[in-house]
Amino acid sequence: MENLLQVILLGIIEGITEFLPISSTGHLLIAQHWLGPRSELFTVAIQAGAILAVVAIYWQRLWQLTLNLTQPANRSYLFKLLTAFVITVIGGFAAKQMGLELPATVAPVAWAMVIGGGAIFLIETYTARKPPSDELTWRVAHWVGIAQIVAAVFPGTSRSAATLFAAMLAGMNSRPAAAEFSFLLAIPTMFAATAYEVLNLYRHGGIAQENWTDLAVGFVVSAVVAFIAVKWLLNYIQTHRFTVFAWYRIIAGGALLALAA
Repeated sequence: MENLLQVILLGIIEGITEFLPISSTGHLLIAQHWLGPRSELFTVAIQAGAILAVVAIYWQRLWQLTLNLTQPANRSYLFKLLTAFVITVIGGFAAKQMGLELPATVAPVAWAMVIGGGAIFLIETYTARKPPSDELTWRVAHWVGIAQIVAAVFPGTSRSAATLFAAMLAGMNSRPAAAEFSFLLAIPTMFAATAYEVLNLYRHGGIAQENWTDLAVGFVVSAVVAFIAVKWLLNYIQTHRFTVFAWYRIIAGGALLALAA
């Protein structure tokens, strides 16, 4: 029973934090210091559960993009999504080959949260001076792809924060438009990451050792909670900036640094 509660709690944490710009991986790493470590596949798979919520929310947009490929605007959008995804795959593969792994201590995650909070304040101030734009350019696609690599290499950065603010800095400073591109890009990215971890587990004979029940429970809980969190966030950013998340990151990161000292 205790293990089940821990899995449910991790699923809730993932569902809430995956799309808020506060770092889901960072929160999961911190939580696992108190709740016990989980496999890398578990961490990636429950992130994929949260991504499933995006599929449910954006299914009409995905359907429209798929069925109307004859329209130049839809083809352009999909090609730019593909470009950002390919950049992520290449960078992610390079990071794996270099042996980069998640940190074993809280301090790097805490520092990333604090620095990221400061960056949000600066980016919000900078983009507020620019005329509003929801145009998806190739520049936006390239920088968002690079931002995903940065988020993967530095846990605590937040994939959603990195991609959202990369899009805004690159010229797409409409928050809803930047959020849509970021969230749609997360679909192939996280599903591919999950497939990679499953394949890696299979190659090393670890399939039988994985606790699939825990993984399934975490996946479902994460998906349900993420659906609620994304719905709230999309409504929130219609009329608010991201500064509340910047304050959260700085306060939470500072508290973690104090505890780790």
